Amino acid sequence: MKILVADDSMFSQKTTIKTLKSIYPDAIYKTANDGFECIQVYAAFLPDFVFMDLLMPKMSGQEAIKQILDKYPTAKIIVLSADIQLAVRAEVLSAGALAFINKPINATKLKEIELLIKG
Repeated sequence: MKILVADDSMFSQKTTIKTLKSIYPDAIYKTANDGFECIQVYAAFLPDFVFMDLLMPKMSGQEAIKQILDKYPTAKIIVLSADIQLAVRAEVLSAGALAFINKPINATKLKEIELLIKG
């Protein structure tokens, strides 16, 4: 399995990957520091899942989601964000994100991620 983590915070990238490795130790992980880089890494890496932050420089997660799904309609994008606004959640889900999970990831949220990945 290939997983792309897009977040402008190196700490969040490392924390997310460490947490995901607890259930997917053999996955291949790549990172992107903003939405624009995420689109580039996605095209080269073609991950099975993307974990996307929303508030990033150069290009927001919302815009990156739209652009990725325009070109790759079967992309599986899970939003990981500290944003708690219902309107933002509705926007990314209607744009095609698979799920919206609030940071930080805890045991309950990890179970939810596991169920999403299993399909």
